[in-house]
Amino acid sequence: MAFETLMGDEAIALGAVHACLSGGFAYPGTPSTEIMEYLQELARRPDRGGALQPFVAQWCSNEKTAYESALGASFAGKRALVSMKHVGLNVAADPFINSALVKINGGLVVVVADDPGMHSSQDEQDSRWLADFARVPCMEPADQQEAYDMTIEAFELSERYELPVMIRITTRLAHSRSVVTLKPARAGNPVRKPGGSMDWILMPSVARVRWHELLGKQEKLRGVSEAHAANFLVLGDTKRGIITTGLALQYYKENLDDYLEAHGGAKPSHLHIGFYPMPGDKIRALYAACDEVLVIEEGYPYIERQLRGLVAPAKTIRGKETGEIPYEGELSPDIVRKALGLPANQGLSVRELVPPTRPPQLCMGCPHADSFSALNEAVAGYALHAVTSDIGCYTLGALPPYNAIETTVDMGASIGMARGAAEVGLKPVVAVIGDSTFYHSGLTNLIDAVSHNTNMTVLILDNETTGMTGAQPTILASSRLEPVLKGIGLDPEHIKIIRAHRNEHDKNVAVIKAELAWEGPSVVVLVRECIEALKKARKP
Repeated sequence: MAFETLMGDEAIALGAVHACLSGGFAYPGTPSTEIMEYLQELARRPDRGGALQPFVAQWCSNEKTAYESALGASFAGKRALVSMKHVGLNVAADPFINSALVKINGGLVVVVADDPGMHSSQDEQDSRWLADFARVPCMEPADQQEAYDMTIEAFELSERYELPVMIRITTRLAHSRSVVTLKPARAGNPVRKPGGSMDWILMPSVARVRWHELLGKQEKLRGVSEAHAANFLVLGDTKRGIITTGLALQYYKENLDDYLEAHGGAKPSHLHIGFYPMPGDKIRALYAACDEVLVIEEGYPYIERQLRGLVAPAKTIRGKETGEIPYEGELSPDIVRKALGLPANQGLSVRELVPPTRPPQLCMGCPHADSFSALNEAVAGYALHAVTSDIGCYTLGALPPYNAIETTVDMGASIGMARGAAEVGLKPVVAVIGDSTFYHSGLTNLIDAVSHNTNMTVLILDNETTGMTGAQPTILASSRLEPVLKGIGLDPEHIKIIRAHRNEHDKNVAVIKAELAWEGPSVVVLVRECIEALKKARKP
C-alpha cells in the first residue's frame, strides 16, 4: 500500500491522475493554484504520479476558457478537471451552469477553492450556493484523504449521472498537509463522441427537455446523498445535535474530549455532511432526536438556512445567523469550542507584545514601482483625474508610498470602469492592468473602448508573468501583445511600448503625458520582467 504526504490541492491533483485524467485546465488563483502546478509536475514526470496515460495540464486565459476547454474534453469522452478559486467560478458561471444541461460524456470535475477570511481575495463567497443553483452534486472533503478519494469518486459520479460534479474546498484544507493512502490508477477512457442526439446543442427546444431531465435527476441525487459515507449520522445525547461540514469536522473532533468531560460523557448527536444535495432524511432524524441543533460550517450559513426549510420551526437552530459562529472569516478550533459552550483554553501567561504593523508591499526591485512613479508624475498636473486598477500585485499601488490607484473591483474592471467614467465626462482617465489580467478579461473592455472611441489611456504593466499567484507564465508572450492591440483597431501611433525602469523615468513620464493629452483610446505598455519570476527562472 502506497502513502504520500500531500496538501489538499496536491491530493486532488493526484486523485485526478489516478482516475485517469486526460485534461486539466485552470487559471491561477489562491488557494487553488497548486492543483494545476502539481498536475503540471506530474505531467512532466509520469513516474512520479503513476499515470497510466499522458495527459495535458494547461493554464488558460481565464476560468471561463478553462471550463470550456474541460467541457470540450468531456464531449470527446475523456475525463477532465477544471480548477479555480471561488471568484473564478463567477467568471466561469455561464458554462458551469449550462453544462448541467448537456449530457456529460467523459467525467467532468470542477474544483473550487473558497477563501473564507479573504487571505488573498476581494470577497468571501460560498460555492455550495452555485452548485445548488446549477443543481449539480457537490462534494466537500473533510481532510486530505477525502480530497483524494472524493476526486476519484467525482469522476465516476459525473459519468454515471451525466453531470458535472463540484468539489468545494477551503483555504486550510487546500494548503495543509496530511498522509494520504493511495489507490491503483485506473485505465483511461477511449475517445468517444456522444451519439447522434441533440443533447449538446442548447437551443431552447433541447434545453427545455434537458432541464426537465435535470430536475428528474434530483431525487436520485438525494438518494445518493442519504446513502453516502461522507454523510454520517450518530445519534447520542438528545439535548444538543451537531451538524458539521467539510473541515469543520476536524475542529469539532479537536474539542470533543473536552466537551464530553464537561457534559459527563454524554456525546452529542452528530451529523456530518460531505455530499450535497443535503441528506434530508438524516437531517430530520437528527432534528427529531434533539432539543436544539448547532450548525458548524465554513463559509455562508448554507445548511443553517436550508435547514429551516426542511424541518418545522419548533426547535432552536444555532449557528452563524444566531451569533454562535462568526458570520465572517475562517473557522478555528477556538471558535467551535466557544460555540459548544466550552471555556476558552488557557495558554501560558506572557507579556503582551504589539508587533509593528507591516502592510503588504511590492517586492524590492518590482517594475511596478517605477511604473507608478512615472504615472503619478504624469497625472500630477490635473486637478481632476481618475486611475482605475485591477486584481494583481499592482493593487498594492493603492498603498503608500505610491497612492497611485483609486479602484479595484474585479478582474478586468479597470478598463471597463475607466471607459464608463470617461464616457460621462471624467478626464483624464487611466486604467492600470497587468498583462495576465488583460488577457483574462481586460481585452473585451478595450474592444468596447476602441469601438466607441472612448477618450482614455490604458497602462498595461507587462511583467511577463502572473506574479501574485506565484509567477505562472502569462498566456501569451510579451512580443504578442502589440500585434493583439493593433488587431483590435487601436491607432498604432497610440500604442506605446516602453521600459519600466527608473533610468527611463523622464522619458516614460513624457510618453504617458502625451497619451493623456490625446483624444481617444490609447495604450502604454510598460515592460520589465517580474523580479520573482526571474529568480524562479534562474533556479536550477
